Amino acid sequence: MNYIYYDEIDSTNNEIKRKLLEGDVPEFTVISAGRQTAGRGRSGHDWESPKDVSVATSIALYPREVSCEAVPRLTLIAAVAVAEALEKLYGLKTAIKWPNDILVSNKKICGILTELSAKDNHVENVVVGIGVNVHNRTFPEEISHMAISVDQALEQMGKPTDNVHCKELTEAIWECFLTHYQEFLRQQDLSEILDFYNARLINKGRVVKVLDPKGAYEAVAKEMTKTGELLVEKDEKLISVDSGEVSVRGIYGYV
Repeated sequence: MNYIYYDEIDSTNNEIKRKLLEGDVPEFTVISAGRQTAGRGRSGHDWESPKDVSVATSIALYPREVSCEAVPRLTLIAAVAVAEALEKLYGLKTAIKWPNDILVSNKKICGILTELSAKDNHVENVVVGIGVNVHNRTFPEEISHMAISVDQALEQMGKPTDNVHCKELTEAIWECFLTHYQEFLRQQDLSEILDFYNARLINKGRVVKVLDPKGAYEAVAKEMTKTGELLVEKDEKLISVDSGEVSVRGIYGYV
């Protein structure tokens, strides 16, 4: 991997996309920043990250043998990579809220955004962006009830925070990601991460509200499939829920 670091930038995803437009960018180029002024999430929300308190990082990929429909699965691989890195480096107990929210103490610790560029329904490139709350002490009021940082999580456990470094976490995340990405290319599905993911699936066995455009309904979450859908049970029938089509919410609060 080729690491490039900026003290400040609008968005690491944007910078990789600019470089892709300018010319050849080696695959696995990673761009990270100490501060983002215009980060973005899956729902199109913008946010500004303070300097040197969080991981803001993106990678350039060329999975041209993968179908456009399968590209969103890379977001799930990124989620697993974040969970693995947090567990290995700091001993944090992580959970996953389908599809790709990583939770610690039932609060969200990271955000992931995958962006696809395609031509004639063939993948040209993919940018995967990851943001992790690391040294944050406060959050905007609208998300303060549902957000947590690595430092805060460690302090809750009575552990020191002086060994927590954004650079080390960034590299650990992408090393984990690359391992799973290579397996994904070989198998063309999520089989390799399935056990890890489902063991941490916080929705499992819980009643969730499926916000289907055709009509919302309640069901019991079961597990994620190897193609990334969430299996839910309703009226003794199993239904596959696709994150691109519907959104799943807990009946009682965020989880």
